[in-house]
Amino acid sequence: MTKEELAARLNGREYLKEITPEEEAEAKAAGLVVIFGYSDDVVELRGAVNDERYDLDLFFDSNGLVQNQCEQDDCPYFKKLAESITDPVSAKWDTDGYAWVFRTNIPHATFDIMEDGEKYCRGIVIELPKGDKP
Repeated sequence: MTKEELAARLNGREYLKEITPEEEAEAKAAGLVVIFGYSDDVVELRGAVNDERYDLDLFFDSNGLVQNQCEQDDCPYFKKLAESITDPVSAKWDTDGYAWVFRTNIPHATFDIMEDGEKYCRGIVIELPKGDKP
């Protein structure tokens, strides 16, 4: 399955029914990450990464989501690692007629999530970067 094929399947889904467990498994097998907004402060990740984040900038490498492992928010080690990743995924709230929009220079495919017939979220599907995994 490609990111474009998965995005086409998800397009038009209703909020809270964004992706099925079977589609999550297929996405994981294909190395795809589905990213969409939930509520007003949570970013959902499904497929090759299964997580929910409150961060508005997400960083990925060939192992998946790069996370801050420090106790503090302003961790110098995480900042250095994040700066080496040139293409984050940035979540934008309340823009372009959506509650959530995701922007990135990473090749991606988009899909729309609806809520009561109105645009709610413009989600994206990305493929994890290729590279050596430990």
